[in-house]
Amino acid sequence: MIRTDSNNETAEADTALALSALTWTLGEETRAGRFLALTGLTAGDLRSRIDDPTVLAALIRFLEALERDLIACAEEIGATPEALVAVRRRLEA
Repeated sequence: MIRTDSNNETAEADTALALSALTWTLGEETRAGRFLALTGLTAGDLRSRIDDPTVLAALIRFLEALERDLIACAEEIGATPEALVAVRRRLEA
């Protein structure tokens, strides 16, 4: 019998959800530019740190700062705003 680590599964699910949010954010040029400008990240930073919890948490914080983006993103990726916020909290822990 194969045992799974629920903490590892949660971390993988959190990363997947945050990456979906990142894809949504980068899908619109103005929003992507605003994210990069506010975080100081570059496209190269994103490529090299794509699964970095700090970067993913910063992305969700960015969405939280503009509630309409948080809600629109959550709807588009099949999540709730509360789920995204919970992911950010776990990523920051």
